[in-house]
Amino acid sequence: MELSRPLATITPTLDGDVLTVLARHEESFTTGQLHRVLSRYSVEGIRKVLMRLTRQGVIHAELIGNTYSYRLNDEHLAAKPIRELAQIQSTLLHRIERRLDSWSYPPKYAAVFGSAARGTMTEASDLDLLLVRADDIPDDVWEGQVADLAADVSRWTGNDARPLEYMVSELNAARDEPVLRAILTEGLTVAGSRAWLIRQLRKPKERDGAD
Repeated sequence: MELSRPLATITPTLDGDVLTVLARHEESFTTGQLHRVLSRYSVEGIRKVLMRLTRQGVIHAELIGNTYSYRLNDEHLAAKPIRELAQIQSTLLHRIERRLDSWSYPPKYAAVFGSAARGTMTEASDLDLLLVRADDIPDDVWEGQVADLAADVSRWTGNDARPLEYMVSELNAARDEPVLRAILTEGLTVAGSRAWLIRQLRKPKERDGAD
């Protein structure tokens, strides 16, 4: 699944990308405004999609001055499932949050990172997930929880889930690893606090000064 193009799951065409933009916003868009968002497509291609979807009633077109403006028709029977599909990334993050919160031993911190966080995920991408565990959690319990979550995420998305695991005591020594620095910049937190992770990755003198 492509989280940034969720409707590609059922229609891998420009139609799905146009509907995703309109479903994620309440305001209307002109053809030119949609083209600025979907710049890899031609203006003419976007115009044809808008005309087709307007004929189907999924999109409402309104003439403002000399320009048509388009928005999703919320009264259409298809509008609700379209909006739900368009918000599928938020749905996934909330589902992961709930699952982690239900664990017997929840992580101290967890985040989705990589292409899923950057918006560049493709159907062949892995879904990367950072999991930081307390040092005193029994290995067998923790490993069972992680394996179950990875299997669930793969079923939910169709993408292989790839957990990256650290113990709390390992974080400071790993503070210069590029993957952890990238997570600080682009990671989507699903458990714990990003501020907590920042503190753990500070150099010892920085941590002492902050305390």
